[in-house]
Amino acid sequence: MTSLDMPAVRPAADQVDALAPEDAVTYAGWFACLADPTRVRLLHQVASRPAGITVGALAEALGIGQPTVSHHVRKLADVGFVTVHKDRTSSVVVVDPACCTGLPHAADAVMGVLTPRPCCPDDLPGDVTVRPMRDEDWEAVRRIYGEGIATRTATFTTEVPLQTTLDGLWLPGHRWVAEIDDVVVGWAALTPTSGRDCYQGVAENSIYVADGMRGRGVGKALLRTQVIAADEAGVWTLQTSIFPENRASIALHHSAGFRTIGVRERIAQLDGIWRDTVVLERRSPVAG
Repeated sequence: MTSLDMPAVRPAADQVDALAPEDAVTYAGWFACLADPTRVRLLHQVASRPAGITVGALAEALGIGQPTVSHHVRKLADVGFVTVHKDRTSSVVVVDPACCTGLPHAADAVMGVLTPRPCCPDDLPGDVTVRPMRDEDWEAVRRIYGEGIATRTATFTTEVPLQTTLDGLWLPGHRWVAEIDDVVVGWAALTPTSGRDCYQGVAENSIYVADGMRGRGVGKALLRTQVIAADEAGVWTLQTSIFPENRASIALHHSAGFRTIGVRERIAQLDGIWRDTVVLERRSPVAG
């Protein structure tokens, strides 16, 4: 066995191979087309120019002859990555918009990111109780919020919002607290992403766990309750943004059916430092 040979990984008896054979054939053709570095560079040049670029300009940009460019363009066109049309005497190459979403989708599908997942993990801690938030919980909720802010890995917010501010932002019926021995140790809430009617089923989720309680399954219990309630209420999309450094939170959301959509680079500053965020999304299997 060479270093590149890997044993076949077969699904357990109760699992379903989510990657259909015909999809595997399609994706294999796509990846085979991109096995040539020149072709990858060429596709990058075309994708960077949405209005299109001539074969001559491609040859100049890549430093190769026009016959070679034409050969690679035909290969890219055969799998649907680009289209070619004539403008007077020039051949103009344009990226197929479907390619811009199809390629990332293919990578996610092959890596199992898009495979069907259970709503949430079952291995919940026995000592954590999740219940709807009550008015008397506000002090604990805001304290835990402040502890999350202090980590500098949870949010761009630098000061705990007022109770009235949070009460006006969070969706009623989607505010939860977790307790251990009758002490509030975490909270979860949903915030509408927009006031427009068309987005009424799209919400951003937040989950915070108290200092000293992280790693005990509190976030897992909160997220499970939050996701189930959102599905039952007809919320068709949950989304969130997480700092890349917060690997535990990203893994937690993946376990509940969220998938990574992308990375927003240098999206905002925290303490004068530009930070990235990972955007994750969960689509409801029953709503939408």
